[in-house]
Amino acid sequence: MKTIQISPADNIVVLTMSLPAGVTFEIDGREHRLPVAIGLGHKLAARSIQRGEKIIKYGVSIGSATCGIEVGEHVHLHNMQSDYLPTFTLDQGREFRGIK
Repeated sequence: MKTIQISPADNIVVLTMSLPAGVTFEIDGREHRLPVAIGLGHKLAARSIQRGEKIIKYGVSIGSATCGIEVGEHVHLHNMQSDYLPTFTLDQGREFRGIK
């Protein structure tokens, strides 16, 4: 098993291992192929998620989609934002912490 859905309410699945680019995986009986390598613990969309829709993990919202996300697509800082904490890119985070 390459993914796990923690709660039936989740609209994402979590990788149980790091996967290289090109590997195939199954979500809800349909096969998908990863275009890029993704690490252990990262999220993939279990179904299509609309812009502004809540990202549900552990049965609770962890953020909102900043754009439409297709089934099997990597769900991370590039297409979601936290509803609770500011989301920073690496460079923004360094500036925020005063690191040059």
